[in-house]
Amino acid sequence: MHADSLLQHQFNPAHTSLYLNRIGYGAMQLAGPHVWGQPKDRPAALAVLRTALELGVNHIDTADFYGPHITNELIREALHPYRDGLTIVTKVGFLRGDDQSWQPAASAEQLRDAVHANLRNLGLDCLDVVNLRAPGIHGPDGSPLQASLEVLMRLQQQGLLRHIGLSNVNAAQVAEAQAMTPIVCVQNHYNLAHRDDDALIDTLAAQGIAYVPFFPLGGFTPLQSGTLDTVAVRLQATPMQVALAWLLQRAPNMLVIPGTSSVAHLRENVAAGALRLDAAAIAALDAMQTMSASLATK
Repeated sequence: MHADSLLQHQFNPAHTSLYLNRIGYGAMQLAGPHVWGQPKDRPAALAVLRTALELGVNHIDTADFYGPHITNELIREALHPYRDGLTIVTKVGFLRGDDQSWQPAASAEQLRDAVHANLRNLGLDCLDVVNLRAPGIHGPDGSPLQASLEVLMRLQQQGLLRHIGLSNVNAAQVAEAQAMTPIVCVQNHYNLAHRDDDALIDTLAAQGIAYVPFFPLGGFTPLQSGTLDTVAVRLQATPMQVALAWLLQRAPNMLVIPGTSSVAHLRENVAAGALRLDAAAIAALDAMQTMSASLATK
C-alpha cells in the first residue's frame, strides 16, 4: 500500500461477514471529563460521529459504561437509523461507580443487564460485536473467563448479539475463550512503546482475527516522544498520524480506533491512512521499544 488510504483497505475477521475499514472511531472521548457525564459541547460531539461516517469510517467502538450511557445515546441520536455496513462494537464486564470508579461487573445478571442496556441505548435489536472486558484494572490479570463467556454465548443463542470479542486479555485467556467459542477480535493496550502483545498479534493475524489496539500514544517517555516527533516532522505529519500509520503497517489484522471530540482531529486521524512510513521511519520507531526496555533495566 502506498499513497492510497489505508482506510479503504478492509479487514474481514474470521467467522464473520463483516468488512471493516482499518481506521475506525473510538467513542469514549465523546463523554465528559474522565469519561463521565455529558459532553461540554453536545452538537460538536454529534458532528464528530456524523463526520466519521462521511469520511468512510464503518467501525465504531463504544460501551454503555462510557458516561455511563452517554456515548451510546450520542451514537443513537447522531446516526440512527444506522446505515448498512456500519458495525458498532461494544464492551461489557465493567460498570461505573457513583464516585466515577471503574468496577468489574461480570456476574450473569450484570452481563445480561449490560447487553440489554447497550441494545436499548443504541436502539438496536441485536449487537454486532460484544467484547468481554476481562476484570484486570491495570492490564490482563489472567482471570478465568469461562463463566462470563457462557453468559454471552447464551445471549448470542437468543439472538441478542452476533459475535463475541475480548478485551484486556492475555494469550492464555484468548486460548481459553477460543476453546469455547469463535472469537472475532481482541482489544488490548498496544502502541509503539508498549509492545507486550507482539506475539499475540502475529498469532491472531495467522488466524484471521482482528486486533484492536487502544492508547496509541499512551505511556511514552520524553525520549520516546522526541523520537516520534522527529519522525513526524520529517514526514510532515502529526505524531498521532505517525503512531497510527505504524500500527496499520505493523500487521494486516490491525484495526485502529482513535478517539477524539474534535472534527479537525478526526480528519487528521483518518488522513493517517494515507501516510506511508519508509524503512528509516520504521527503524527509528521500532527502536522506541528498545529505549523502553533499556530504561526499565536501569
